[in-house]
Amino acid sequence: MSHTSPSSYLIWAILSCMLGIFLVYHLYSFDRFKCLKWNNGPHSGAFKRIMTYSYLLTLPLIITYAVGFAIIKYKEGYVFLELEGVVPMPYQLWAPLSKSAIFPLTLCFTMAWALEMVTHLEELCFWLFLVNAQGGQQDWFRSHYFKTWIMGSCIAVLYMPLVTIFTRSDPLKSEAFTFLAGSLGSLSLTIWFMPILWTFPSFLNKLKSEGVDNATVIRLTKFHELNTIRVLCRYLFTVPLLVLGVDGARPHQHINENFFWTDLLTFLAAVGCVISSGITLIIFFPRSVEGEIAARDASREKRRLRSQGSVMEVRGTDIGTSVSLSELPASHLNDYLAVKPNHSLHDFSRESHEISFNSDDKIVPAEEEYSLTELPVSTIRPNRKHGNSVELGGIGSVLPLQSLTEANLSKHNVYSSVNHMVHSYTSPINMVYGGNNRSEASRLTFTRRT
Repeated sequence: MSHTSPSSYLIWAILSCMLGIFLVYHLYSFDRFKCLKWNNGPHSGAFKRIMTYSYLLTLPLIITYAVGFAIIKYKEGYVFLELEGVVPMPYQLWAPLSKSAIFPLTLCFTMAWALEMVTHLEELCFWLFLVNAQGGQQDWFRSHYFKTWIMGSCIAVLYMPLVTIFTRSDPLKSEAFTFLAGSLGSLSLTIWFMPILWTFPSFLNKLKSEGVDNATVIRLTKFHELNTIRVLCRYLFTVPLLVLGVDGARPHQHINENFFWTDLLTFLAAVGCVISSGITLIIFFPRSVEGEIAARDASREKRRLRSQGSVMEVRGTDIGTSVSLSELPASHLNDYLAVKPNHSLHDFSRESHEISFNSDDKIVPAEEEYSLTELPVSTIRPNRKHGNSVELGGIGSVLPLQSLTEANLSKHNVYSSVNHMVHSYTSPINMVYGGNNRSEASRLTFTRRT
C-alpha cells in the first residue's frame, strides 16, 4: 500500500494498537499471563505451544507493519505532480532510510498473514473432525484432518514469505502479489468454513438427541455464533485485499489509481482483520466470568481470615486449599469444613471439636446444643482424575452419575456417536488437553451445606 494515503495506514495502526491493548487486558484477566509460559501446566505439548505462540506472534507483526508504514507515510507526506496533482509521495522519491524499510515491513505483514492462516486452518480441520467424527474414541492427533493441518501450515509458512521475497525488486508488484497470494489462501479457508456453519445447527440438535448436557450445548452454541461473526469479518478482510491484489497485478490498474476506492477497501480490510482477530482471541482463550468472581472472592476471603488471626485450620474440599479460621460464622464454616483424610464423620466428638451450631447459625459450646456426631452421616467422595478431566468430590449422598464430569458422564452412554472431545471442549487450543486453569476455576463455587 505504498501508493495509498497516510490516513489508510493510520487507521491500520490505530485499530491494531487497540487490538493489542485488548489482548493484554484479556490475557491478564484470563489467567494473569500464565498462558504465555512455555510450561503452562502438565499438558503444554508441542501442539498447544505452536497454536498459542503462532497466534500471539501475529498481532505484534501487524502492529509493526501498520505503525512503521504510518510513520513513513506521514514523514514523506504529499507531492504535486503535473499529470496527477497532489498525491502521496511515490516510493521512488522516498528517503533512502524509508525506502530500505519497505521490504522488512512488508515481510512482517506477510509472516503475520501466514501465521493467521495456520490458525484458521487448524480451526477448520478441527471442526471438520469434530462434526464428522462417528466414534467416541477417535483421536484428533491420528486423524487425517490433523495431518492436513500440518501440511497446509507448512505450505502457508513457506509460500507467503517466498512470494514477497521473489518480488521485492518492485515494491508495488511485491505488494500486489502478496495481497493476491494471501487473500486467495485466506478466502479459500473462509469458504470452506461455510459448510461447517451450515451443518452446525443440525450438529447441535444431534447433541441434544444424544442426551448431551445443556451446559455443553450452550457452550458450543456460543462458539457457533462467534464463528459466524468471525467468518463474515474474514470476508470483510480478504475480499478488499483480493480486489487490490488482482488490480495491482494487472498491466492497467483502475482501482489502485482511485484514491477513494483504495482508501475504502483498505479501511474495510483493517476493520475485518481486527474484529476477526479479536474474536479469535476470545475463542482461543475463553474467559469464565463466574470462575473469575469465585476465585477473586476466595482470595479475598482467605486474606480476610488470615488478617484476623488463626484459631484452627481446616481444609476446604471445594477449593483444595488450607485456610485459617478464627471467629468464623457457621455460614462460612459450612462452606469450608471438611474431614481430614484419616478421619470420618463419626470421629467428630466433644473432645476433638468443641463447637456446635444453634438454629441462629452461631458457634456455641458443644455442650449447649448438639455435637457434630449428631449430624447426618454422608458419604465422602474424593477428587478423582479420569484421563484429562477431574471428577470433583465432596460430602453428601449424591448418585454416582450426578457427581461425574461432563466428559466422564458421556462415557456411560455406550451407544453415543458423539466424540468425547465435545463434552470437554473449551477452545481449539485447550480442547485436547482438558481445558485450562482458568476454565477449571468455574467449578469452584461456594455452596452452603445444611
